[in-house]
Amino acid sequence: MQTGIHQTITKIRRDYNGLVANETMEDYALRYAPRSFRKWSEFQVANTAFGSTSFLVLEAIGGFLSINYGFTNAFWAIVSVGLIIFITGLPIGYYAAKHHIDIDLLTRSAGFGYIGSTVTSLIYASYTFILFALEASIMSLAIELYFGIPLSIAYVISAIVVIPLVTFGITTISRMQLWTQPFWLVLLIAPYVAVILREPEALMIVDAYLGIANSGQNFNWLLFGTSATVAFSMMAQIGEQVDFLRFLPDKTPANRWRWWAAMLTAGPGWIIFGTLRQLLGALLAHLAIRHGISPSHAHEPTQMYLAAYELLFDDPRWALGATTLFVILSQVKINVTNA
Repeated sequence: MQTGIHQTITKIRRDYNGLVANETMEDYALRYAPRSFRKWSEFQVANTAFGSTSFLVLEAIGGFLSINYGFTNAFWAIVSVGLIIFITGLPIGYYAAKHHIDIDLLTRSAGFGYIGSTVTSLIYASYTFILFALEASIMSLAIELYFGIPLSIAYVISAIVVIPLVTFGITTISRMQLWTQPFWLVLLIAPYVAVILREPEALMIVDAYLGIANSGQNFNWLLFGTSATVAFSMMAQIGEQVDFLRFLPDKTPANRWRWWAAMLTAGPGWIIFGTLRQLLGALLAHLAIRHGISPSHAHEPTQMYLAAYELLFDDPRWALGATTLFVILSQVKINVTNA
């Protein structure tokens, strides 16, 4: 006679089983997103994906290119690369949203097999690691500037602060992006309004700084190509966008306009917003130089926005506080995606 098998369930195993069964921690990483999990509206998915474009590396790139290679070369490089990124991102965003798969499965289904999928995942992972480090370093500079703590400790804080948010996957990330988006947009737009109202001459002579390369205001193919090479670093961002777009609901005759708007806005359309912010980064870098910041530091987002917020607030403490809050919020919004 067979006897029943007795299995002892330890506390560790119970905790593990509880985590596995907790659907709020599931985000179907590297997998097809089933219909049962895609419970968000087109707006919620698009808003979550759009929130991942808050990274201030965009302004840093625009400022760096304008300072080093002249505004004319930086402008045409940023616009040209932006157009290419939009065109290449359109089919990626469409098919990822239509079939609810992320970029590595999209590569495999396009005929590149497991090797192609592996290479794509490697490129995407490298991009997110690098972007995570860059964004954390930007936040660390703001924390150091405001709180006066050692930069090494600020790096640790910037790296670990997002861990509690990403533990619960897209469910928590979507809520965080929804709640912070209006506040973040106000903090983003307000300093530019201050520049227009209180120092409009900065807009008229943004190309007066001829660049460290001293190319003058004339177009230079070599400097254009160098600038474009830097701007192309944003090509892989479409991978982060489709990580959210795959959670869009199925496209139907009833929601097709909302579906297309969400896919275009938060998919390849992210670069339209990104291109604008790179160009505005050139403006802020020029403004920082006008306010006495050295060209070697004028492309740092903290210095850029501090110069702009000083036009908004007469009290420098308020300007520094607003800058720090904006930088931290921006970096948390993007690094929950990178993490």
